[in-house]
Amino acid sequence: MKKALIAYFSAEGNTGKLAERMAAVSGADLFEIAPEKIYTKEDLDWRNKNSRSSLEMNDLDARPKIEGKVVDMDQYDTVFVGFPIWWYREPSIIDTFLESYDFTGKKIVPFATSGSSGMGDTVKYMKRILPDADIAEGKRFSKKETDEELKSFIENDF
Repeated sequence: MKKALIAYFSAEGNTGKLAERMAAVSGADLFEIAPEKIYTKEDLDWRNKNSRSSLEMNDLDARPKIEGKVVDMDQYDTVFVGFPIWWYREPSIIDTFLESYDFTGKKIVPFATSGSSGMGDTVKYMKRILPDADIAEGKRFSKKETDEELKSFIENDF
């Protein structure tokens, strides 16, 4: 029997709300990719070249530490990975998550939140981390998607 996990990082709550809605409409398990050190408003200031998020995103090898682990990743066939778009790609903490597990035989489906930016180079960067993984194109969501649209997205990839 196929089983899905919705793993997400949410800096300001938008991705978390979306992930919770996705889990509710699909019955998938939910896991928060929580940073060991929480991001403050100052950390997230993309206009400040010395902010934590700016420094991480300018260093492709940055790997912010994650608090907690998925207990049994082997049970999942599909892993939906959610995050806010930062600098037209996934935040570095998502790279930490991807490097923390063996995704052999699993499908990875990125999904993102953003006011206007698209998925950008997300898949390219994720494939840099997991070159042999089955990574779907994914989708960027706004706050306007209905539960039916979320369910359709999940069913199409699962």
